[in-house]
Amino acid sequence: MARRVLVVDDEAQIRSILKAYLAAEGFSVDEASTGADALNALRAKPDIVLLDVGLPDLTGLEVLAKIRATSDVYVILVTARAEEVDKLVGLSVGADDYITKPFSPREVVARVRTVLRRARPDAPPVPVDDVFRFPGLTIDPGSREVTTEAGTAELSALDFDLLVALASSPGRVFSRSQLLEKVWGYDFYGDERIVDVHIKAMRAALGDDASAPRVIGTVRGVGYKFLLKPGDS
Repeated sequence: MARRVLVVDDEAQIRSILKAYLAAEGFSVDEASTGADALNALRAKPDIVLLDVGLPDLTGLEVLAKIRATSDVYVILVTARAEEVDKLVGLSVGADDYITKPFSPREVVARVRTVLRRARPDAPPVPVDDVFRFPGLTIDPGSREVTTEAGTAELSALDFDLLVALASSPGRVFSRSQLLEKVWGYDFYGDERIVDVHIKAMRAALGDDASAPRVIGTVRGVGYKFLLKPGDS
């Protein structure tokens, strides 16, 4: 059965272009031009929603809040301002990914495929033998839980995947492009600075001070590395 995508945008041309590209890749596509129409379209149970932040009635964030009250459907927010992504990630608004306009339709298709490959938050835990144990930090890929000395850390799906990518090779320096390939997928077309935004959010969730990091280190001009060494937590 074809995966169903709900495209929410007040510009008919954008909806038409995205529908054509997504349909050509085998997706079933529904459209909505307002927040109210989007909420009604959820009755068709889409697998993922492409949600424009700037809608004429409700804002995209208001629509997302209403969606999250009743559904864990994947949501990719679309914004016309690149600098707004930092704000959106910092708000932990519940989106699974972010795209800025102008974008390539191929980028959108690639991002949809990447997000759909992730495990749903309420899905049964995937059996994973390895639990990453570090001093003061435990990462369980099976249950997708992160525990620090302060308790359970609340990370978004993207932040969790990014943390696992780093923790799987302690001490190794990853460039932004390498992290994009590992976490977002090889077809990622967006701005590499999105990695910086998610590192910032991850550090906040882990209580890791960027000025004196204990968990995630910055390698200036290159990227990031995981600083802890494996050991009993």
